[in-house]
Amino acid sequence: MDIDQISGDVIDVAIRVHRELGPGLLESVYEAILASKLARMGYVVDRQRSVDIEFEDILFESAFRIDLLVEGRLIVEIKSVERLIPVHSKQLLTYLRLMRQPVGLLLNFGGETLKEGLKRVVNDHHPSATSRLRVNQSLSSS
Repeated sequence: MDIDQISGDVIDVAIRVHRELGPGLLESVYEAILASKLARMGYVVDRQRSVDIEFEDILFESAFRIDLLVEGRLIVEIKSVERLIPVHSKQLLTYLRLMRQPVGLLLNFGGETLKEGLKRVVNDHHPSATSRLRVNQSLSSS
């Protein structure tokens, strides 16, 4: 299944969840419900996926956690705040770059509608040199 189909399904489910529950719940509630609904649709969904990184031979275990990783390639960052701010997109873009994934979704369940809190983030960064900060491949796949 291609990334656009996966993204479309995630967005559709997220919109339905927001319409049913509205804003105001904790991020973890939306995350759990979204993951459950996607799993019922047949998707493989990892919640709170821990990712280790290395920098100059120093290992940082669980340096960050991905809210949802759908089908091993769509990173979904969930927020429940009044409004998104630029650092939220930068956070997701960092995850995309480190995981070498092309696209991710930023979903904010805190607004009146999900449409105003939905952002597709594209990783168009192509480093000319190998980054010194990288995901520890041997440990991040668990």
